[in-house]
Amino acid sequence: GDGAARDLGVPGLSPYITPNHAFYRVDTEIFPPVVDARGWKLKVGGMVDHPFELSYRQLLAMPMEEHDITLVCVSNEIGDRLSGNARWRGVRLDEILRRARPRPGATQLVGVSVDGFTTGFPTALALDGRNALVAVTMNGEPLPDEHGFPARLVVPGVYGYASACKWLQEIRLDRLDRFEPYWMERGWAPGGQMKTMARIDTPVVGRRLRAGKVPVAGVAWSRHVGISKVEVQIDGGDWIPAALGTSDPDTWRQWVVEWDAVPGRHTIRARATDGRGQLQTSTFAESFPSGATGYHTVQVLVS
Repeated sequence: GDGAARDLGVPGLSPYITPNHAFYRVDTEIFPPVVDARGWKLKVGGMVDHPFELSYRQLLAMPMEEHDITLVCVSNEIGDRLSGNARWRGVRLDEILRRARPRPGATQLVGVSVDGFTTGFPTALALDGRNALVAVTMNGEPLPDEHGFPARLVVPGVYGYASACKWLQEIRLDRLDRFEPYWMERGWAPGGQMKTMARIDTPVVGRRLRAGKVPVAGVAWSRHVGISKVEVQIDGGDWIPAALGTSDPDTWRQWVVEWDAVPGRHTIRARATDGRGQLQTSTFAESFPSGATGYHTVQVLVS
């Protein structure tokens, strides 16, 4: 379907599809690699019975699928904007693995970038039917250089540090206990499954509001099971269910509550329930080492 048509269109709310130029980036290099696709190869190997290589042209000739998938950075603190939703087109990762035939015991899928950066996550997450891709386009365009041209991994429900290898040069099957990817070496938790989170995009902290109808709106995401409910609480009152935008297990979901704002200082909190009926935890945790948790809370002044 058309992302624009499915957008709730509330001023200040993140659009359902994040444009390429606005999509977040967290890179270990100041200048991201610029890869010449003509000399590039994707190597598939490690603990597999049938290692192989693909040129860019061979990769583009494979059957492709297009899916809307939200990516979130594990270092995203509550309320931060290190997340985005894009329409990715690429070759199914499980098809590539089917061809390579991973061996028993190949419990970790390692992505290696052209600059040597590594990601890693449990192989099982690439084989459970989710739409994990070796992506070559983003929102209908070839991957921009800064988003990993010529190819990158996009794995629904797994934080970027564990899965979203850009400038992908190698997919290597290994054991979880035998190889530590870049961020795990630096103390971040292995596994990398996303935590459920509701984010308030509007109203913005510190912006004066007029009394009357004020939309409270944002986005919510979870780990590959979608969002079934978002609720908003004003000043410790009852939790109010939000109207929800389009639903997809692998994307964020827009939400909005019409609030009758009265003058004074107010505290707004939001919480999400995932597609399995599991309420997001209210326990506050920093993003390190396995992703932030807790309810996003904003204070606003109404006059």
